[in-house]
Amino acid sequence: MIRILLVDDQKLVRAGLRMLCGAADDLSVVGEAANGQEAVRLVERVHPDVVLMDLRMPGMDGIVATKRVLGARPAVRVLALTTFDDDNHLYPALAAGACGFLVKDSEPDELLAGIRRAFAGDSPFSPPVLRRLVSRALRAEGGGPALPEMTAREREVLALVGAGLSNGEIARQLHVGVTTVKTHVASLLAKTGCPNRIRLAVLAAQAGLAPS
Repeated sequence: MIRILLVDDQKLVRAGLRMLCGAADDLSVVGEAANGQEAVRLVERVHPDVVLMDLRMPGMDGIVATKRVLGARPAVRVLALTTFDDDNHLYPALAAGACGFLVKDSEPDELLAGIRRAFAGDSPFSPPVLRRLVSRALRAEGGGPALPEMTAREREVLALVGAGLSNGEIARQLHVGVTTVKTHVASLLAKTGCPNRIRLAVLAAQAGLAPS
């Protein structure tokens, strides 16, 4: 059972998320918070596996809350919930340690799949959010460093990560097993020094391997 903490200042949003998660046999909502302070306190009490974190909240926002949650419990997976016009919060949330980004108006199946992917160690993100995040990173950082030595297959996997594909989608496109893709992604993280999959996507764009 995946234990979930919902963090959003809007009661209706939390109610909708609770109903959606409650309908899934493998998900359990163990708490709700209306702001970042409550989220930090609740994490210590209810020990969630995944935190669905709104980024814009009064008081302590989702970015600061993400940093404090992960500072206390690094194993927690924080999945940021964002709106279409929330670009200013995306890159800071990534830097704070968010493992993925989903827009609030995602399809229910996409949101549930994102929670499961986050719990499994993946970095789920809505493709439009990834494109905007990568574009912002490119503007902030400019051209990236030279790529380390890698195999032709690793370059293919890096390009597909940059395009926003999940491990399963990459496996189907390359006609290999998901475990093989996970091995390549782990190797890419180690070779590039990127802390997570989203930074790999930024690197792919900087290297011209994926659309920015």
